[in-house]
Amino acid sequence: MPKVSLKGQQMPESPIRKLVPFSEAAKQKGVKVYHLNIGQPDIKTPHAALEAVKDNIPEILEYSHSAGFDSYREKLAAYYQKSNVQVNKADIIITTGGSEALLFALGSTMDAGDEIIIPEPFYANYNGFSVASGVKVVPVISTIEEGFALPPVADFEKLITAKTKAILICNPGNPTGYLYTEEEIQQLAELVKKHDLFLIADEVYREFTYDGDQHYSVMNVPGIEEHAIMIDSVSKRYSMCGARIGCIVSKNKAVMAAAMKFAQARLSPPTLAQIASEAALDTPQDYFDEVIKEYKDRRDTLVAGLTEIEGVKVATPKGAFYCIAKLPVDDADKFAQWLLESFELEGETVMVAPAAGFYSSPNVGMDEIRIAYVLNKEDLKRSITILKEALKQYNS
Repeated sequence: MPKVSLKGQQMPESPIRKLVPFSEAAKQKGVKVYHLNIGQPDIKTPHAALEAVKDNIPEILEYSHSAGFDSYREKLAAYYQKSNVQVNKADIIITTGGSEALLFALGSTMDAGDEIIIPEPFYANYNGFSVASGVKVVPVISTIEEGFALPPVADFEKLITAKTKAILICNPGNPTGYLYTEEEIQQLAELVKKHDLFLIADEVYREFTYDGDQHYSVMNVPGIEEHAIMIDSVSKRYSMCGARIGCIVSKNKAVMAAAMKFAQARLSPPTLAQIASEAALDTPQDYFDEVIKEYKDRRDTLVAGLTEIEGVKVATPKGAFYCIAKLPVDDADKFAQWLLESFELEGETVMVAPAAGFYSSPNVGMDEIRIAYVLNKEDLKRSITILKEALKQYNS
């Protein structure tokens, strides 16, 4: 019998989606499941984006340019310039989601066996993208005790070898919600200059910051133009996860030329979704003001509720819409499955994402979960009540 590839065997399961069969079984039994496990916003997609598709359906659904619509890239560059990210359309390639942008970034900067340093916990699919690219993830651990702040630069430096090609960060972070300070970004900038590395920043949550804190992009740092690569997406910004439109952005012409060859190999990004994404750029600021106020209220509701549960520790997120909570359990994976298989409170339960899948270090984060606060405040309060009772029963 033919065997699947070693790469196929090594591809990790999604910690976010692997419990779906248990969730489906619970629903079939009539149990209501509150989904805290996945970052699918319940915020409405901007009306203008949907109307643009309706009003511009072509007679022939053609390929677009491999780099994406010229008009979209020009408009996107202007959008970034408002945040002092001084790029033009030649520095942008539109991709099929931020996921493809990350694959292009890895493919354009690394060869099989090369190494990439990533602060963990990190977005679980970084593991999968690295396996697919034949790249080795070298983790540097951030801790809940430090609020998941950037580990000391010395911790990064001692991991750098001849095979190290890049450092990858998510800012603000998924799954931690941590927002890197300007000083932390500057520290990384100095490090990549010193060791001639790339600094890849996944900035898909760049708009979602709270408490007056500002996002500071790697593209804002003077002197690392040849090192910096930004990954972005419309998925979370406009609540358009299904559009699958992202981009890779860099001033490094050699990187962009290589990324363009990957873009040509997959032909083009989705046409209708680009129409929607281009129109979404006209979304007024008051849309974001309302969304950010809503997420801040949800964050405060969640953190306050979790803090009141005995034995639970949580770091307050500064951005995005996720947090990591440390639970009084030995194995969050087993607990998450038990929540769906064996527990209900008045016909309801919650689905969470075990956090071990957001680490590449073995046996780390075993007692942690990631929570996405994408539910309304009343549902979050109910979810906290359910989680509190579940922990009480599980530990008895």
